[in-house]
Amino acid sequence: PGWSRSGPTKLPVTTVITNEKNVCRITFSPNIVQQAKITTSGVLGDFVIRYDVQRDMGIGDIQVLNGHFVHYFAPKDLPVVPKNVVFVIDTSGSMTGTKIKQTQEALFTILRDLRYEDHFNFISFSNKIKVWKPDGLVQATADNVSDAKRFILRLTANGGTNIDGAIQTGSSLLRDYLSGPSTNPNSVSLIIFLTDGQPTVGEKQAPVILGNTRSAVQEKFCIFTIGIGNDVDYRLLERMALENCGMMRRIGEEANASAMLKGFYDEIGTPLLSDIRINYTEDSVQYVTQHLFTNYFNGSEIVIAGKLTDRTAESLHVQVTASNNDKSIILETDVPLRHRQIETEKRVLGSALTTIAEDFVERLWGFLSVKDGLKSRLRSQTSRERDGHVRQTTNLSVTYHFLTPLTKLEVEKPEVLADGSMAPAPTNPPGAEEVANELPGDADDDKLKQSEGKPSTDGDPHFVVEFPLSKLTVCFNINGEPGHVLRLVSDHKYSGVTVNGKLIGAPAPAGSHKQQRTYFSTIIIVVDRPKRAYIEVTPKRVILDGRDRMVLPCQSTVAVDSGELSVAIVGRSNVTVTVGGNIAFVILLHQYKNPAPYQRDHLGFYIGNSKGLSHNCHGLIGQFLYEEVGLVELPAQEGAKASQVLKVKERSVPVVKKSRRIYSGAQNVDCWFARNNAAKLIDGQYEDYLASHMFDTGETPRGNKTSI
Repeated sequence: PGWSRSGPTKLPVTTVITNEKNVCRITFSPNIVQQAKITTSGVLGDFVIRYDVQRDMGIGDIQVLNGHFVHYFAPKDLPVVPKNVVFVIDTSGSMTGTKIKQTQEALFTILRDLRYEDHFNFISFSNKIKVWKPDGLVQATADNVSDAKRFILRLTANGGTNIDGAIQTGSSLLRDYLSGPSTNPNSVSLIIFLTDGQPTVGEKQAPVILGNTRSAVQEKFCIFTIGIGNDVDYRLLERMALENCGMMRRIGEEANASAMLKGFYDEIGTPLLSDIRINYTEDSVQYVTQHLFTNYFNGSEIVIAGKLTDRTAESLHVQVTASNNDKSIILETDVPLRHRQIETEKRVLGSALTTIAEDFVERLWGFLSVKDGLKSRLRSQTSRERDGHVRQTTNLSVTYHFLTPLTKLEVEKPEVLADGSMAPAPTNPPGAEEVANELPGDADDDKLKQSEGKPSTDGDPHFVVEFPLSKLTVCFNINGEPGHVLRLVSDHKYSGVTVNGKLIGAPAPAGSHKQQRTYFSTIIIVVDRPKRAYIEVTPKRVILDGRDRMVLPCQSTVAVDSGELSVAIVGRSNVTVTVGGNIAFVILLHQYKNPAPYQRDHLGFYIGNSKGLSHNCHGLIGQFLYEEVGLVELPAQEGAKASQVLKVKERSVPVVKKSRRIYSGAQNVDCWFARNNAAKLIDGQYEDYLASHMFDTGETPRGNKTSI
């Protein structure tokens, strides 16, 4: 249900619309009786408002504010560009029932909307691939549309899911048609691909499917992907679309697939322009968001934002080039920046949301930059390129307070007092911040911010230690062997807590100077007071042996309290272990959905609360909890640069400046790196921290190898 300014759609009950200057206010407030009349569950669904704004024809509308600009380009009244479209439809066994029926309903409607100048074809795929017209695309004549309806009506769901084969077949059909003599050179070509599952037949590896798709498409057309339900590899579909100038849509398990399919087609069914390029005066703008577009569809809008290099510049030259159905289009104009700045400021002052709107152009630039970064991240072909996009996008989303797939908003539940009222919120509520994390299914799902000054280990394994009083950050690596058990925290004699981590091996990526990499595959926390208990964490499960023995899957979100030990799991993200209320460890779960040969599911270990650990605490991490260090610069020798050493206790440790990714790549920190397995930085040698087994609570001494 919804209301459209341009349409006669009936308004939902109790909807009131009032028009004021520059404001249209819409309210919807049904009571319980009215809700019951709408549906038996009392839920109306999405409340949709469709609207458009009045625009001048030509170059579009440009707004300028505080050194940033935003350009809206949405031309209308252009002739429609003919399209060449191949529909590739999943008919595997999982499509049985409602899914296949709703898909057929949507395709019937889409067929009615095809124009006479359009050319089309249908492919259905399961473990077998069927082509409606094997000889190629056909024109959307009345006879061909009727024949296509009969093909759609006969679709039945059974078999597996050959995604790669279906894409290859559709691409071959479209490529052959485009190379023929009858193709309109100004037409727009696309594949619309729909599936409700993951590849089970033929090629199953997502990277290979993506590579095959790029080779088949050859940048000659676009692929638009649609996923239905919960069993879809949405990352594959999104990358397939982004790498081939298309878009991806999700359709929920319980959603009306027919309506959503039709709505998606409406977005892309009427192309008006192709090969759109929008340029601005060279050297006048910087950090411009996406300004090259393969297609522009009727009813959509192209929005570009950027920073002005010179805020005092008088004008900005704007040029738009594009192609429509019969010619090339060039639009040019000089935009008076000061005049547009004054106009934009007037709009802000006339807005009912002045405080929010006063920096809206810059925030819109940030928002579009985040969207571009997320797309670039998915298109990345190397881990280094991907990490760069993750860092840049995360920084922008945190700076402008956008909740994105790379950030998480933690909300503290208010305390309810005995009288039913809410307790006053603390001045600085813990956890009310955005925290870096990644998409579900990536190597690193949700990242929890490391507590200031607390040491941690993650990755290869990399150790990072912050010394807040010294204002220094120190880092080191431990290059152990697979199967080694490293003692991370050793406070068995005082607080009764020991933390050990077991290493797993993996081959190094191509081009790495290392022969192999090691990660923590298991973390064990042993507690000896008031009675012995332990927690074992792997990327897949958590074993809690306290009052009772419990095995908890890491895919679920659950909290368990077992006396002195409590465990809180955020599914596929992290495990927080609390001991006695004043010791907390956070273990990050790094799971790979489609791991490369050099990738292994692994864990990161962070100390969240160390108040309950004693000043005699030791271990690779524990020994730094109550220490401070100093940095000394040694004078330069002849022909050499000055060098730095850390003063740790009575030892001098040579260090070099490095940049280290923390929170599993979400942020970078500069740190002083100690080489050679942290020689002289740690007490003794790293071999002194090898435990005989995972439950070994023998305390590593400071410099002498004895045990208690």
